[in-house]
Amino acid sequence: MRIGVLHPGEMGVCVAQALAEAGHQPCWVSQGRSPMTRRRAGAFQEFKSLPELLNDVQALISVCPPDAALKMAQSVMLLGYRGIYVDANAIAPATALQIAALVGGGFVDGGIIGPPARRADTTRLYLCGPEAEQVASWFEGSLLAVICLPERETQVAASALKMAYAAYTKGTAALLLSVNALAQALDVEHALAAEWAQSQPNLASLSQQVATGTGPKAWRFEGEMYEIAQTYADADLPPQFHQAAAEVFSRMATLKERSAPDLASVIQQLLAAR
Repeated sequence: MRIGVLHPGEMGVCVAQALAEAGHQPCWVSQGRSPMTRRRAGAFQEFKSLPELLNDVQALISVCPPDAALKMAQSVMLLGYRGIYVDANAIAPATALQIAALVGGGFVDGGIIGPPARRADTTRLYLCGPEAEQVASWFEGSLLAVICLPERETQVAASALKMAYAAYTKGTAALLLSVNALAQALDVEHALAAEWAQSQPNLASLSQQVATGTGPKAWRFEGEMYEIAQTYADADLPPQFHQAAAEVFSRMATLKERSAPDLASVIQQLLAAR
């Protein structure tokens, strides 16, 4: 099959590669994309514009920043697309339902958990919807594991799972980084490090790991935190924690694509915005 991937960023290109591993032809739109995206997608079929791609593909998978997911679906549907549309973005169930209403019967809800799939057993694509099993078959033989969830009372279980999972992983990352910044702002970072060595011996090294792993991608996580906050609010739970996490990641946005920033650089960014 010829399957459009919108867009082949760091995670999107791993989805495209998995499709290629399974024998399909991934396609993408080069209009407005960065030089880095162009390099990542060099092995896949390029189309100059979205209308050109839609005229040639049999299905679409949306993998974009969370705050662009709804606009992406709107752009596609305004052009008259009527095929399968997999939304694999980190979005609130309420946002996924809005997209489902736009797409209609071809909608498949998705959520990706794990890093870009460069090794087996690291990354899972969760799917939900009437066409989920068909979509899962597109990835057979690839490094990307696919798990279909029962619809039960909701057609957006994959998005709900992604929100619950990321609420912890990215939420605690923001919390840990902000704790380090707070300690430095109060001039107790050395005392905190000494106490951690006694009572929480893993937190110093974990802080460094989180800074290195999160810094280059924090610009994407701001929107995801707002989607998680919306999910909490819709469940009548307090959304403020993840609203604050969004602010933490917003302050780190200037670290975009910077290679392996250290903890000191991240703290500097968090404190500079005060």
